[in-house]
Amino acid sequence: MTPSPTQPPLKIAFISLARTTFDIPFAQEMADQLRSALVAAGFTLTGPATLVTDLPAAQEAALSLAEEPVDLLLVFQASFADSTMVSVLAETIQAPLFLWATPEDQVGGRLRLNSLCGINLGVHTLRLKGIPYQYVYARPGDPQALDQVRTAAQAGYAYRRLKQARMGVVGEHPAGFEACHLDETELARRFGVTTIHLDLHTVFERARAVDPALTHAVRANLDQRLPNLASLEQKPLTGTLNVYTALQQIAREENLDGLAVRCWPEFFTELGCAACGALSMLTDELLPCSCEADANGTVTQMILQWLNGAQAFGSDLVAMDFEKDTATLWHCGLAPLSMANPDSNPRGTIHSNRKLPLLMEFTLKPGLVTLARLTQSGGQLRLVLGRAEMLAAPAAFTGTTGTLRFDHPARQVLDTIIYEGLEHHVSITYGDTIPALTILAKLLNLPTLAL
Repeated sequence: MTPSPTQPPLKIAFISLARTTFDIPFAQEMADQLRSALVAAGFTLTGPATLVTDLPAAQEAALSLAEEPVDLLLVFQASFADSTMVSVLAETIQAPLFLWATPEDQVGGRLRLNSLCGINLGVHTLRLKGIPYQYVYARPGDPQALDQVRTAAQAGYAYRRLKQARMGVVGEHPAGFEACHLDETELARRFGVTTIHLDLHTVFERARAVDPALTHAVRANLDQRLPNLASLEQKPLTGTLNVYTALQQIAREENLDGLAVRCWPEFFTELGCAACGALSMLTDELLPCSCEADANGTVTQMILQWLNGAQAFGSDLVAMDFEKDTATLWHCGLAPLSMANPDSNPRGTIHSNRKLPLLMEFTLKPGLVTLARLTQSGGQLRLVLGRAEMLAAPAAFTGTTGTLRFDHPARQVLDTIIYEGLEHHVSITYGDTIPALTILAKLLNLPTLAL
């Protein structure tokens, strides 16, 4: 597995533990091999290059790394050692813990490393202390083990980003849409997310004041992707493009990682345009946006994006075909254009109910997708997880649609959604991020629910 081109290199605090009564040259050789394999796999490493062999050295290493932002603490059990060193590292360095033990050849001679017993001794103490961890037992450079490290580091990256995340919420969710309820105290307490409240009408004023030269440049770029913009009503089309620029500027000023926007009715009734196209364009640029001020939806999209470095968007599940064992996703038109099936000839369109532009119209491209939702159903936060195959299928409705087949039967999925009382929005991204999401849920102490 290679890192996404839109995701920064994952940073690992790498520390090798050993005891001097074992074969230290061989232990250092194993540590050097693993370090080289991690660098070759694209990770950025920090931490001492030599073996850490006693508690004072472990304390010194821990303190030197305590304030350094890392995505994973990887402790390599280069030889047997007692649990004091791994404990002080795990308690001091604020990053998810990953343990690596290595086999050695059984040729009837000396037990040179005893790495497995060392990791076993350490995890007993970690469990007593309530410190979560993951592990592999593999030789340095093992491809599957390196993939496990990457998955753990991706979860660690999302965990670290959540702790410093800033989400903008424009207006409030519509009446009767409790599924979009914002509990900013709980988001801050559980995840560290800071909520920035933005007044809807202030955004409107910013949109009205956008420099026409900026709008012209945005339009020129969008014309390359949507060939039919000239056929749409131009004043509301320009309004949507101005909303895009205004929200983009606000996001930069406030250092926002995502936006939850009350998209109706005021965008239509007061500003005279649709927000959908603007939210699509921002999401395409890796500023995830949700409609109906769905804060938990935006947080879910942020998580999915951080895990795989690719766009995520929120959609409605609007139909199930039990005979074909398929489901239909639909939304007005805020999906990012990067998710479009090229064969669907993406185009700009109007809102199906409000009859104003700009919305994106296309079918979603085929491929494996992950579905997720930070849900508040039942009165506690949980993480809903699902996997499906997006199929090459004709558009079911206007706007943005996709036909998919879940890993589980469609009727079972619908039963789970209805009987669990889940929200009407679900977030999707392409690729399989279920392993990393599962690790992240454990780090956050979040129960999970499978679709």
